[in-house]
Amino acid sequence: MAGEQKRFARFFFYLRNLREAASHTGARAEEAEDRGLELLHSAETEAELKKLEEADSDTLSYVKRGLNRIAFGAVNDAVKLVFDAENMTARDIMGMDLFNVSEIKISGKNVLEIKFFDRQKALEKLGELAPQLDGGGESKRLIESIYGRDGDSL
Repeated sequence: MAGEQKRFARFFFYLRNLREAASHTGARAEEAEDRGLELLHSAETEAELKKLEEADSDTLSYVKRGLNRIAFGAVNDAVKLVFDAENMTARDIMGMDLFNVSEIKISGKNVLEIKFFDRQKALEKLGELAPQLDGGGESKRLIESIYGRDGDSL
């Protein structure tokens, strides 16, 4: 299997974002959507995605990946948007990773407001789901390393 298709399939499987997955395989922002569609519909990518889906068919694993992205994902693109929105094109914005953004609003005199999903709540939800996700192992260790064994924060 071609390395690019396999890499794209893995990123797409975990991110569920066509442009982002294509960017991780080296596509420039302006070509990421077209390249992503091309890669997504290749036989090699479809085979790799099928293999990944069969190995990880548990719905809770999708929830875990989403919560992990909220809890630990970068907000660099959103910050860039706040400081440089006037100079960005729609294509620039389409290429950004705004997964952690819950709301974007322009108010008042062209004031851009961005609200993020709550990382603390995502961590708490990961802790609640830990026994169902992995028997409590990996997620429990993560939560304990953040909050301490008795639940107190560091």
